[in-house]
Formats: sequence, structure tokens, C-alpha cells
Amino acid sequence: MSDSIQSSNKIASSRKKLTSFCMCGPYPRRRRYYQIREFQMASSADELESEDPDDELELDDSEPPSRAEPLPERLYDINEADTESKAVNLEQLTIKEEDAWWNQVPLNNLDLSSNTLTHISPKIENLQSLTVLTLHDNALVKLPPEIGKLEKLMRLNVSHNKLSQLPREIYSLPELRHLNISYNGFTEIDPDISDLHMLEFLDGGHNNIQTLPGGIGFLVRLTALLLPYNHVKELPPDLVNMRSLQKIDLMQNDLTCLPEDMGLLRKLECLYLQHNDILELPDFEGNETLSELHASNNFIKTIPKAMCSNLPHLKILDLRDNKITELPDELCLLRNLNRLDVSNNTISVLPVTLSSLAHLISLQVEGNPIKMIRRDILQCGTTRILKTLHERALAKSKEEGGGSDGAFSLGGISVTRLRGGQADDGDMPGNFPDRYKLRHTRTLAVNLEELTEVPDQVFQIAKNEGVHVVDFARNQLSTLPNGLQHMRNLVTELVLSNNLIGYVPQFISQFTRITYLNLSNNLLSDLPKEFGVLNTLRELSIANNRFQFIPNCVYELQGLEILIASENHIKMLNVSGLQSMPRLSTLDLRNNDIDAVPPILGNLTNITHLELVGNPFRQPRHQILMKGTDAIMSYLRDRIPT
Repeated sequence: MSDSIQSSNKIASSRKKLTSFCMCGPYPRRRRYYQIREFQMASSADELESEDPDDELELDDSEPPSRAEPLPERLYDINEADTESKAVNLEQLTIKEEDAWWNQVPLNNLDLSSNTLTHISPKIENLQSLTVLTLHDNALVKLPPEIGKLEKLMRLNVSHNKLSQLPREIYSLPELRHLNISYNGFTEIDPDISDLHMLEFLDGGHNNIQTLPGGIGFLVRLTALLLPYNHVKELPPDLVNMRSLQKIDLMQNDLTCLPEDMGLLRKLECLYLQHNDILELPDFEGNETLSELHASNNFIKTIPKAMCSNLPHLKILDLRDNKITELPDELCLLRNLNRLDVSNNTISVLPVTLSSLAHLISLQVEGNPIKMIRRDILQCGTTRILKTLHERALAKSKEEGGGSDGAFSLGGISVTRLRGGQADDGDMPGNFPDRYKLRHTRTLAVNLEELTEVPDQVFQIAKNEGVHVVDFARNQLSTLPNGLQHMRNLVTELVLSNNLIGYVPQFISQFTRITYLNLSNNLLSDLPKEFGVLNTLRELSIANNRFQFIPNCVYELQGLEILIASENHIKMLNVSGLQSMPRLSTLDLRNNDIDAVPPILGNLTNITHLELVGNPFRQPRHQILMKGTDAIMSYLRDRIPT
């Protein structure tokens, strides 16, 4: 083949690979770092931090360069063939059809972030194949209406600019799913935003937004609404029509109340309300999936009792710096609570029912005038406080005559005990389980009772009441109770953490609806091979056991999204096994014995949260691990042999 043909094919081949173009500026640093990679230019040293000095070329600049000049006109015609390509004989190019210039892959990702751009040329409409447009960290005061002609655009990031409005044409983009307008000068959100029917993510934080449009409820696909650091005083009633919302961030605004029918947001998981002027909380009836509620620095005076029974999956409740005077006994109904922060209120008494919260690992009460517990005990932290409350609960039980059968009442709440270490083959006490509570919360939770066995009748009653969450954490069970088999078609969540479980029986494979299984803090070293048929399982925790490897059956879990396997003795990463799990997004392998991380792990782009700290491998270094998953995966990909 002649030199001219070879040259032409090389040009065409390189053009074929150009699907992403980055012209990021070096700001805010005074040094530019360029990495020798295919079609990439990093915007700062923070994006690189390479440990291989051959990877980087550092150029000193006394002052950061200015980009007052316009972008190269050729950029907007990058999808068009250049003169040299057109001159090539078509008959010769068809020797390799895939290298022909007309088969080039069009540009779909344009990153012009971190420059001093003051305007974008209307010619951007020529880039019809764009799906991602990144313009953050510039000096833009307006955008050209022609962006509205990019009908394939899915992600638009214009954060950290000087914008106060968007062109009306942008709200006609049919495929836009991700919109970031944070750190600008917006005073309102245009009502036309309701026309973005495909929008899933909206970040309007750090602006001066004071009102939300009434039509915002039409964004029925929105999963994240982020409006922190604004001046929103009131939420429109139709906000609750956004039934797909999973995260709402309204911290640092001027809100005084929330919609009463918040319960219509049935998929809501995280709600951030810190630093507002909220006076009271709703009952949250219907928000069963809510796992985090952050409402510190408000003017809340009471915790609704009904709220405690309506949030069975709440893990974090942050109410510090409010005006709360009393904690209700019903807090014990928040069975999954991990963290409770009521610091800096005016609470004088802690309810002894808090001692029944088996998963509570952080209780913050400093800054309150608590008199019932000595100051030195309060200063010892969560474990000592809960132990003191537990002892007082037992003492109160005996005073009320409930010690004989293990059932007693505190503050009007029935608290019933199975006798630790005993199997009761006779009739169960008439008030165990508390049928009303089982029916209302659909949860069977018996914790901190030193149980070694659980009578089958307990599970039979739970089955009759339609219970789907079973929690026997913090007992002394050596395996799964046989009676669980009665509930194999009901259970969606099973918590058996902090027991003495040494093996899992084969009947676990019969749980056809289970989505969450917590076996952490036990004595397990393997799982039954039948475990792999649990195709409904979404989250599995086997942390703090005795595993030396992740069992092969785990890699068969096609629906698994979260795998927590920290605090074990796992020695190696089975990347081929992980590759067979298409939905895995969170992988926690902290504090194991892994001595090497295969670079090919970086190709698993479905993993968005990776934890590897506390293992003995040397690469990646600790500094890379601390930068998060993106930095780790990028580091690994750069070291895949070519």
C-alpha cells in the first residue's frame, strides 16, 4: 500500500475514535498538566496525580492563560471531512471500509469547562450528534438559542457561570435528562421547565431562586431535585406529583413548612432540610422508603409520634439545633435507625425505649439539659448510654410486674420479650408478638434478647399478619431459625446481623421475594451453592465474618446492586466473577487481605462506589483511594496493558 494511502487510513482511523472532545482550561491552578492519553486533556492536577513521572509533563506559567479569543471555528465543523480526507480516492479507501471517512463516529461529548468563555457560537447547532455538553466554570452570561437544536443532547452542565436565564429553546430538548444550573444568578426557575418530560436530574443549587413554578410537578421522571443555598420560601402543591423523586435537597433555604401529603412521594429516600425555618414535621405517612431525614437548624418543637411508625426504614434522623423539648417513646419503632442526633435542643429526659434500637450506633445528645443520666455516663458515648437505658428498662419492667413472662409496657408501648435461649413449644404469651404492631409496620423485630432459638409459632403468626421484614439482629442465633421457611414467599428484608451464625441452610434459596439480606458480624466462611438463585436480591451484607474469598454463588446474583464484604479475610479480587454481575454498583471491600488490584477492574464502569481502603496492596496508593471511585477506576484503566 502506498504511503499516501497509509497516511489517509491513519487519519480516517484516528477520526473514527474521536467521540469526545475536551478543551478544558487549567483554572483555578497556575500550572497546566497534560497527560499522554488518547484525545484527553486534564483540566487540573487533581484529575491526574499520577505516580508514574513518565505520564505527566508539567509546564510552569507565571500567570494563567486567558481564553478571550474565540474557540477555533474548525471545532464546529469537526464532524465534516477535511480537505485531505476528501482528496483521497474513494476506491482506495474502500479497501478497509471501517476506515472510510464517511464511517467516522460523530462527536457526542464536548467539554469546554474551566476556561474564561463569555459566549458560545451559534454554530454549535452543527454538532447535531452531541449527547453531553459541559460548559461549567466559565464566564457565560447567556447561551445561544441554537443549543435547542441539539435534539440528542442528554446532559447539559452550565454550573459556575453568570447565567440568570436559559433560552426558551432549551426547554424543547426532547432527550435532556440531566440539567445542572448551579452556582449562577438565577432568581427563578422558568415554568417552561415542565416541558422537559425526560428530565431525571435537576441541580439548581447556590443561586437566588425564591419560588418554584407550579408546573414543576409535570417532571414525573425526576429522581433528584437539588436546590440547596437558595431562598425558596414555599413548595408548590404539585411537587408531590413527582412520584419518582428519590432525593430532595432543600438545605439553606427559607422554608417554614412542608406539604402535608409528602407521603405521595413513595420512592423518596433522602430528604435534606437543614438550615431552614421549619416549625413542624409532617407525619410522612406513605414515605416508607425514606432512609435519611436531615432537619437540623430549624425551629422544630416536637417529633410526631405517627412519624415514628410510618418510617420503618429510616436510618439517619438529624434534628440537632432545634427547639425539641421531649423525645417520644415511639422512637423505638424506628427499628432500622443507625444515627440519631438531637444535640443542642432542650431535652431533659431520654426515653428508655431507645435501648431497644438494635442498629443504633450513634446517639448524639450533647447540648441538652439531661438530668436523668449522669454527665460522666453521657460523655462515655452511645454504647454506655444505651446500656444505662437498657438497665433502667429492665428495672421498670420488674416494677410494673412484667418480668415473669417477659412482657411489659413502657410509655404505653408494648415491649414484649422472648425468653433468651429458650424454645417455647407451648402456647405463646397472648400479647406476643404484638399483632397490632406486626400488622401496622409489617415488621417482626426482636433484638438484644440473647435468643438461641425462635419458636416456629412466631413465624406462623407473622405470616398470618403479612409481615415482610424480619429482624433478629443482636441475638445469639447459630443459624437461620427453621420457622423462617413459613415466610419464604413473604420476606423482602431479612436482618440477622450480630449473631453467632456459622452456616446458612439451603432453604434460603426458597425466599423468592427477598431484596435485602444482612448477615454481617457473624461467623460465616461460606454460603450454600443454592444461594445463587436469589435473583431478586438487591443488597447483600456479609461484612465482619470469616470469608477468605467471595463465594462463587454470589457472582450468580444477576440483580445484586450492593455488596458489602468489608472486615473479612478476602485475599484476592475475582474480576471475571464481578464482570458477570451487570447491576453491581456498590462494592465495599475495606479491611481485607487483598494484596493486588487487577487493572482490568477499571473497566467495570457499572461500579460507581468502590471501597478498598485497609488492604495490604501497594497500588493504587492511599492518596488515590482517598479521591474516590472515579479516580481509582481511572488509575486502573490507565494501567491496563495494551
